[in-house]
Amino acid sequence: MPRDTIERVDVLSAAISSVRIGRAEACSVKDSGSWGWRYSPFAGSGFHVLLRGGAWLITADRPPRELTPGDVVLTPSGAGHGLSHAPSSLDDLAPAVLGDWPPGDPADVEFLCGAYWLEHGQVPLYLRSLPEVIAISPDHDRAPQLRALTDLISADMPGTGPGAGTTRSALLDLMLTHVLRQWLEQNRMADRPDVADPAIAAALGEIHAHPRRRWTVRELSESAGMSRTAFTKRFSALLGQPPMAYLTGWRLTYGARLLRETDAPLAAIARQVGYSTEFAFGASFRREYGISPGRFRNLERKRGRAGTVHSGAELPLHQGEASP
Repeated sequence: MPRDTIERVDVLSAAISSVRIGRAEACSVKDSGSWGWRYSPFAGSGFHVLLRGGAWLITADRPPRELTPGDVVLTPSGAGHGLSHAPSSLDDLAPAVLGDWPPGDPADVEFLCGAYWLEHGQVPLYLRSLPEVIAISPDHDRAPQLRALTDLISADMPGTGPGAGTTRSALLDLMLTHVLRQWLEQNRMADRPDVADPAIAAALGEIHAHPRRRWTVRELSESAGMSRTAFTKRFSALLGQPPMAYLTGWRLTYGARLLRETDAPLAAIARQVGYSTEFAFGASFRREYGISPGRFRNLERKRGRAGTVHSGAELPLHQGEASP
C-alpha cells in the first residue's frame, strides 16, 4: 500500500476509535415490490451493504445513484439519506420502520445495515469533513476484506452470548475502516483533510502512542522536525484544529474507551490519558461528553448487560426516524 495511504488510514483509525464509544448495532433489512425508506440524520456513523437485488441511493442534493449487489453506502457523520426501488426524491420516501420479514418468504432486496450511535459527544472532525454520503463499488478481487466482513457481521447478528457486543463493535470498526480505505484510494484528489504529510504524521504517531506525556507544542513540533509556528499552522490546516485541541480530544476518546472496556479506577485512567488528577479528567470529560466519567461507565455497563438479551434483528437500527 502507498505510504500516503498508510498515513491517512492511521488518522482514520483514530477517528473510528472515537465513534467506537457509541452503541454498535447491526441488522438485516428485506423488502419486495415498491419500497422506499428515508433515514433521518443521527449522531454517529453508519452503513448499508446491498446483499441482493437492486436499489437506488437517494440524497437531498445529488441525483439518485443506482446500486448493485455488493455496493456499500456509508454515512460518516450520520447524514440523512434514502434507499428506494426506483429513482425518487428524499421527501417522497416514508420514514424507515422496523419490520420482521416473514421466514421463508422471498424478498426482492436485502441489505445489511450497521451503525454506531453516539449518545455523548459528537462525530470526530475528520469524519465530519468527509462527504455526507459515500457510495462505493468494492473491488472484491483486489481487496476481498469487505466481502468477508459482510459475512462475519451477518453471522454475528443473532449473537447473544458473552462478548457479543465487543465482537460487533470490532467488526463494525473493520467495516468502516475498509470502506473508507477503499474510498480514499479511489478519491485521492477529493476535498478532504490530507495527512500524507510525514512531519504531521510523525507528531500524530507520538500523540496516539503516548497520550499521558505532558506534551507541549514545542515538543510536538520537534517530533515533526519543524518550527513551532510552522508546525501549528500546518497541523491546524490539515486536521482542522490546533495541536493541543487534537491532543485533548484524543485523550478523552482514549479515556472513554478505557471507561467502557476496563474496570480500572478513574484515577488510574486519568493518569493514563495525561491528567494529573481524577478531578481534572472529570471536568474535561464533562465538557466534551456532557456527562461525568462515572455516569458514562455506569450507563455503558447497563447497556452492555441489556444488549445480551437482544438479537440483531430486534435492534432499533431501522425504526421510526432512526437511521444508519
